[in-house]
Amino acid sequence: MPRGRVAVRLTGLRKSYGQLEAVAGVDLEIAAGEFFTMLGPSGSGKTTLLRLIAGFERPDAGSVELAGADVTREPPYARGVNTVFQDYALFPHMSVAENVEYGLRVKRVSRAQRSTRAEAALEMVRLTGLGRRKPVQLSGGQRQRVALARALVNEPEVLLLDEPLGALDLKLRQEMQLELKRIQREAGITFIYVTHDQEEALTMSDRLAVFNRGRIEQLGTPAEVYERPASEFVAGFIGVSNLLERDGRRFIIRPEKIRLLADGEQPPDWGHVEPGRIEDVIYLGMVTRYVIGLADGGSLTVVRQNLETAAAEAIGTRGTSVRAAWRAEQEFEIQKEHI
Repeated sequence: MPRGRVAVRLTGLRKSYGQLEAVAGVDLEIAAGEFFTMLGPSGSGKTTLLRLIAGFERPDAGSVELAGADVTREPPYARGVNTVFQDYALFPHMSVAENVEYGLRVKRVSRAQRSTRAEAALEMVRLTGLGRRKPVQLSGGQRQRVALARALVNEPEVLLLDEPLGALDLKLRQEMQLELKRIQREAGITFIYVTHDQEEALTMSDRLAVFNRGRIEQLGTPAEVYERPASEFVAGFIGVSNLLERDGRRFIIRPEKIRLLADGEQPPDWGHVEPGRIEDVIYLGMVTRYVIGLADGGSLTVVRQNLETAAAEAIGTRGTSVRAAWRAEQEFEIQKEHI
């Protein structure tokens, strides 16, 4: 964990719904000013954990601390957090400025101060000059920025974001990923972000936790989790992995680490070489994905960047014999206890 003050500390946190253990004993510390992501498939426990931090749910066991204070039994309004949801939850009859000011009005902040702080929040999310519009007059990305400004204007110590980009199209979602990271960096607020999208987690996070069946399967920086997955589940959930067995070992190799040797090209002496045949080719524009059937059984997925390869040339390789090579140090062994 990064050095510095702890913004959120979870100890032995558990939550069940009938026979389903949604959160199964989570211990976690999140640093102040950190962009922390909880990543996992549907039903893995990440959203339930977020709701426990927010105070929308009460844990069956364990504790929640915010800035060193135990808030386990405190209601949501008594915690120094705000939450941004996927559906924006804006008031349609209010203007953008009125939506942003709403929390301050509830706290009985003066009108002049409300206006000043709302303008600053809208400027931070790059919506200056749109305060008089109604939410219906905005695009989906703009409405999400308004929801973010409404949360930021309250100056929370921790901002909780529950799949806030899920309703946006791919291009806008990618743009908003960079915007969220910029806003978090400028505001200096701790962000706790929930998503099932691996690209979002890798793009924005300082650290991330991969959830599976109510537990943290792995915790680390994006590079650590991607390059050195702790289990077969993590390797398969984040990106694409090839799982191979050789000499009694089970290991993974990422598709981009594998090199396809050209006809007549001598195999390198620094790694492992497997002969096979190209069974399928998926042209994806920037890259091409090859599925290689290995001569000794099994298959490999290989990704090559299309620096000079055209679509017709890539697709035309289907059915040809190839050799796949990779460095031994790029293999990562999956231990038995992690399976």
